[in-house]
This record gives sequence, C-alpha cells and structure tokens, in this order.
Amino acid sequence: MLYKRSNQLFVEANQVIPGGVNSPVRAFKAVGGTPIFIKEAKGAYLFDEDDRKYIDYINSWGPMILGHAYEPVVNAVIEKAKKGTSFGTPTELETKIAALAVSMVPNIDKIRFVSSGTEACMSAIRLARGFTKREKIIKFSGCYHGHSDSFLIAAGSGASTFGVPNSPGVTTGTAKDTLLAKYNDIDNVKALFEANKDEIAALIIEPVAGNMGCIPPKEGFLSQLREVCSSNGALLIFDEVMTGFRLAKGGAQELYDVVADIVCFGKVIGGGLPVGAFAAREEIMNFLSPLGPVYQAGTLSGNPLAMAAGYEMLKSLHEDATIFQRLEEKTAYLEKGIHKVLSENKVQFTINRVGSMISVHFDAAPVYDFETAKNGDNAMFKNFFHALLEKGIYIAPSAYETWFITDALTYEDLDYTINTIKEVTVTI
Repeated sequence: MLYKRSNQLFVEANQVIPGGVNSPVRAFKAVGGTPIFIKEAKGAYLFDEDDRKYIDYINSWGPMILGHAYEPVVNAVIEKAKKGTSFGTPTELETKIAALAVSMVPNIDKIRFVSSGTEACMSAIRLARGFTKREKIIKFSGCYHGHSDSFLIAAGSGASTFGVPNSPGVTTGTAKDTLLAKYNDIDNVKALFEANKDEIAALIIEPVAGNMGCIPPKEGFLSQLREVCSSNGALLIFDEVMTGFRLAKGGAQELYDVVADIVCFGKVIGGGLPVGAFAAREEIMNFLSPLGPVYQAGTLSGNPLAMAAGYEMLKSLHEDATIFQRLEEKTAYLEKGIHKVLSENKVQFTINRVGSMISVHFDAAPVYDFETAKNGDNAMFKNFFHALLEKGIYIAPSAYETWFITDALTYEDLDYTINTIKEVTVTI
C-alpha cells in the first residue's frame, strides 16, 4: 500500500480532530482518498510518513517561495527561539520588518501585523467601515478572504440583492451587509454601487484570484475598480495574501500599476510561520486603536518567531535582483511544457498563469470567473491528481486552487513533471 502510514494516521486523527484535519481542503474531499501526512520537507520536496518523496507544487499554499527549510529563515527562527518565543510586548524586530515591508510596497505608509490572512482581511473590513462610516461591502463570487462571517456569503437572486449565508453559524444580519459581484464583470460592480448609493464602505478582491484556480483580472478591470471605488467614496481593498511579495516585490499593485486603499498580506510575509498583515496610507491606519476609534488587537500579533522568519524572507526577496524573473521563467517553462503535452494528448484544457501562480482547468473554454471555473471536468481532475500523486508530484487537492511555484524547483523537476503529465494523461 502506497500510503499505509498516512492511512493509519488519518484514522487516528479522525478520533480527535473534526474530519481528521485542521483545515478542510487537506481532507481530500474534493478528490477522494486519504490525505498524505508529511513529516519533513526540504527545498522543492516533501517527504511523507511512508518515506515517499514528492515534488511540491503547493508550497504550504504559497509562502515557500524560496523553498522549504530555507536556511536563513530556519536559522533566524532557531536563534530567536533561544531568547524566548513570545513576550506580549513590543520588539525592535516588529519595527524592522514593518519598515522593510513599507519600503517594498507602493502606496502604504503603515502596516499592522496579525496572525493569519483571515485576521488581516477581517480587520481591513472593520477599518474600512470605521473610516468611511458605512456598513456594506462588496466581495466577488469565488474569491476567498478567510473564514470571517462577512466573507462566507453566497450569491443572492440578482445583481442588487443581498448575500445569504453559505455556512451555518453566519447570521442573516451579517450577510445582509455583504454584496456579491461577478469577478471580471465591471458592469455588475457598477450596478451594485448604483443600487446601494452611499452605503458601500469597501470593495475587497483578490487582484489575481487563487481560490477558483488561478484567474487573472481582465485587462483594465482593476483600474476600473479603482475608478468606481474612488467615484463612490468606497475603499478598494486588495487581498494580497497570496499575491503579496510573490508576483513582484510590491505585489499586484506593482504588477498592474493600480493602487489600493488597504492591502492585506499573509503567506510569504511570514516565511512559513502563521503571519498576516494589513497596511494602508497613514490617514487610514491612524483610525486604528490606540490612535483612533477602530479596535483591533491580538495577543500573539508580532510574535518574535514569526517576525524573525518574515524579516529574513522579505530581506532575501528584497536583495535578490533576479528572483521574480527566475520564478517567471520557471513557471512559463512549466506552462509551455504542460500545454504541449496536453495538446498532443488531445485533452480539453485551459491554463491560466500570472507570474509564479498557475492552474490547469480541464475545459477548453476561457476561465475568467467562478461560473466558468465550475465548468471544468472535475472527474478528470480527480484522476489527474491521484495519478500525479502516485508518481511523486503533489498538486493542490482541489480543481479550485492555484499551484505555487518555488525557486527551489530545478528544470529537471519541471521536466519530470511535464513528462509525467504526458504519461498519465494518456491513461486517464
């Protein structure tokens, strides 16, 4: 049995952890089967409890941009841990990483660290509401901003209707203040603003969607959002938990030359430890307590281990003049190779890619929003996922998740991946 030890561990985990996992996508519900349990990782590779090696295209859902167990990060965490793991007081390191982040990202003056991307997005929404003195927000169907109540909303019956909860535990009172828009559809966004004049505090978006597969913004879409938010007195929030410090030093704002009012970060900014952050220009950030009336707090915010890991990661990216070019080249090489072998095997597919984020959709039609993403052949994806897993290639266990490329990947790894995809798509 390929995954004997993992299967045993999953049985044990189910006795004490709901569903056997601490985050639902890990349970393999979308693809079937039993999740693999990882015991260690190095560079571009994972090693499971059955001593099988995998080329990793998840990379902890994005943060391992320079590879697992990246030595400067590991050493920084070890040295910091020797001096204490948490103080609940300010540290100099918090200021150092804040100054570095602010220097790398356009249009932000101040940043506040939290412990997760969910917390960052939740706090950004509260700040936007407090700053604008409005209550409603717009989010996009298919975009994920964490599991805060305001974001677990399904589409209503029309363009101007309120959202409805799509998880028990989310109240209809919370849902009524969240409006659902269609990704890449500016007319739909304008209709929502028109139907809710002077009521919308903010619009939040993944500037490159990663939770319905990788879906880029259409040309001009982000700049149009910037215009419509400005003309309606609403704040534009970029959820760059995935894209921040991955697509460019300054993230999607730099890549697309569109500035947001508030930016949320996670993943890369923590170097693999649990970290999130949100940032904005000074007049907005000064609305936060203890300077302003908007309350936000966290006992472990700015945790010294997380700050040490994040600082070394950001410093490495800041000082490496070619890192984003290398990531672009490797991911483009992978895209070209996959495109060639799937075409040769007459598979119906679309590949979406932005920088080092890439996904394969098993549908020949363009994929540009959640509705078109749902048209993919999920049965094909399940077979594809398991065939690759058996060959030692670990991609996201869901058709609605992007792959993340790490600089630790070699071209030999990429060639093996391409050749394996060629091999398995003949049989599935």
